[in-house]
Amino acid sequence: MQLIDGKAVAAQIKQEIAAEVAQIIAAGEKRPHLVAVLVGHDGGSETYVANKVRACEEVGFKSTLIRYEQDVTEEELLACVGRLNIDTDVDGFIVQLPLPKHISEDKITEAIDYRKDVDGFHPVNVGRMSLGMPCFLSATPAGIVELLRRYRIDTSGKHCVVLGRSNIVGKPVSMLMIQKGYPGDCTVTVCHSRTTNIREICLTADIIIAALGVPEFLKGDMVKEGAVVIDVGTTRVPSDKTRSGFRLTGDVMFDEVAPKCSWITPVPGGVGPMTIVSLLKNTLLAGKRVIYP
Repeated sequence: MQLIDGKAVAAQIKQEIAAEVAQIIAAGEKRPHLVAVLVGHDGGSETYVANKVRACEEVGFKSTLIRYEQDVTEEELLACVGRLNIDTDVDGFIVQLPLPKHISEDKITEAIDYRKDVDGFHPVNVGRMSLGMPCFLSATPAGIVELLRRYRIDTSGKHCVVLGRSNIVGKPVSMLMIQKGYPGDCTVTVCHSRTTNIREICLTADIIIAALGVPEFLKGDMVKEGAVVIDVGTTRVPSDKTRSGFRLTGDVMFDEVAPKCSWITPVPGGVGPMTIVSLLKNTLLAGKRVIYP
């Protein structure tokens, strides 16, 4: 069993981005600018956005955080999106999910200019991804694919089982793994809450991408010897052994599954750091006008 170290790979990619930003600034061009819009005070969202802001600073981006209280109206948030769409100094922006129930996430996502949609959630980017066209890839799936690439894990002809069908991870990563070329060329099976024989399906998998959001769902008796396991789960569970009072737990029962794997991602330190660097890569591409001139 070998660990896939997302933290180390993310650090390497940050260095690559920082070097390119330094060249951009030296050439007298504009510093890439990422804006994050945060509604309310959800603990997970607060931490995630803070990490994004810090990562921007590390690579030399300009970053801006716009905050709204939980009771912000949908109209106010749409107006904010409209302003960011036309602000020429802003290369890319995200509206952190989840949003309060009185605000339509679909309506907000569709209002974002797809040329600044560095989260990769806009229907235009999702559609272009499904066709294998240049686009802003959804950050977590892009991070997963980049880990497979950097570790040179063979994917061609492999059976990849994706646990979860969310629009943020499950669906897009299944599309990326089925694309022609490397990493891709997999035969992909997507399992979800209505799949009746998940254990049997998982036992046939060469690669398992666990993105259900159910702590320690994937057990040792669900994984065959030599499988590659990518754990996307990051659920906060109570713990009396940490200062914060909680610990992050993945979708994989690590102690049971890891001994059977050829490669596995830990939680934390696996997929999580790659999500943020994928966002940075999209912002850099947006600033350079590479995908959408």
